[in-house]
Amino acid sequence: MTIRKLNDQVAVSPQLTVKDIEKAAAEGYKTVINNRPDKEGLMQPSSDDLKAVAEKHGMAYYHIPVTPGQFTDEQVEEFGKAVEGCNGPVLAFCKSGTRAACLWALHEAAEQNPDTVLNACNSAGYDLSGLAPRLHARAEAARKGQ
Repeated sequence: MTIRKLNDQVAVSPQLTVKDIEKAAAEGYKTVINNRPDKEGLMQPSSDDLKAVAEKHGMAYYHIPVTPGQFTDEQVEEFGKAVEGCNGPVLAFCKSGTRAACLWALHEAAEQNPDTVLNACNSAGYDLSGLAPRLHARAEAARKGQ
């Protein structure tokens, strides 16, 4: 399990296994967000199996599946609500961690400077520079109250 922190509250990771969720619980994570559609990969555990393990360890679990490169505003808002409603550190994942990082970045762009968000992702090993125009658009819309 490779965990990369985006800030003090949110970290992202490539695909988690049942054992990874158990380790994450032991490390103090309180919420798991799965951004992979079920059956995307051959050896991928099902969302239901991962949810059962997370809940067994007292963790909240959200399944917000995203097709690579196709982030809807609704998915961004759902991700944000999951993060804002948690009672401790969040671990979000997908196949590589990139979709999870993108959802976080898109949500955060409405709250803080998009360049700061991009730098945080870059420091964690995710180059989201291609997402910059959308991040700036979300920041601008948030400033205008839309």
